[in-house]
This record gives sequence, C-alpha cells and structure tokens, in this order.
Amino acid sequence: MDKRVTLQQGDITKLQVDAIVNAANSSLMGGGGVDGAIHRAGGKEILNECIKIVNRQGGCKTGEAVITTGGNLPAKYVIHTVGPVWGGGNRKEEQLLANCYINSLKIAVNNNAQTIAFPNISTGVYRFPKDKAAAIAVKTVHEYLQNNATISEVIFICFDDENYNLYKALLGL
Repeated sequence: MDKRVTLQQGDITKLQVDAIVNAANSSLMGGGGVDGAIHRAGGKEILNECIKIVNRQGGCKTGEAVITTGGNLPAKYVIHTVGPVWGGGNRKEEQLLANCYINSLKIAVNNNAQTIAFPNISTGVYRFPKDKAAAIAVKTVHEYLQNNATISEVIFICFDDENYNLYKALLGL
C-alpha cells in the first residue's frame, strides 16, 4: 500500500489540507450529509462559486468534478464531485464512482493541491454499498498515485465506524 494514503475518522470540514472533496449533488447547491456540512462550514463564498459554475456549465454530471474556494474552511479548495446513485450495479455505477476519485485527483493536481481528503462518496442517501464503495476508492486512488508524484497525501476520512472499519481492513491498518 502507498504510504501517502492515510485514514482518519472525524469531520472533513476540520481538516487542514489543500483540498477536501465534497460528495455533491449535480445542482452544486448544497444538500444533506457531507455536502450540507461543507456548505455550512465553508460559508457563502463556496455557494457563490458553485452558482457561477452552474451558470457557466449547468451543474456537474455524475462522475465529474469541479473546484471552488474553501471559503471559511481550513482547506484551500473544495473539489465537488457527483457520485452515482446505486441502482443495483447495472448502470455503470462502479465506473462512475471510480471517475469521481480520478477526476477529483486530476483537478487537485491541476491546482497544485498536494494534500487531499475524500469522504465516503455515494454511501449515504445514494445507497452505494459501503464495502464496494470503499474497495473502489482504495483501488482507484492507489492506481492513480502509481503514476503521479504530485500528490503527497490522500486522506480517507470516515464519519461513521462502519466505513472506518472497512477502510482500515482494505488499507491493512
């Protein structure tokens, strides 16, 4: 396992990293779960930049990612990515989830962000099975890091015990 990948349990809005990833919805206007928490903690500046993105490109498609300021957060940037809604696995959900991680990492590199933190994308109201989502996240990030030296740390930050324990096992911690 790549030593640049670490695991924490807690609140993503408190992390001092270059970029945190937001499990956003396609409207980019904030919502429940981690999305709502990031918008509340980060303040109006994040929402204002999201509105500009929506006006420019009409939201964010599933698997894609966009970047805004971190606003009032300790993180410099928020990378908003839209995870897939689980529909049984027959609608390319696994590839779309992998794309969330790949596109978020690409945006981080393009904005000189060396440290990035990921929440558990799609495992809340989007009902992606937590074990499958964790396996995809770990595999995708490790594959990306094999060909990229720019990123110095990737943190998987889990809010709940179930996700934390899944990642802990996958990362061999």
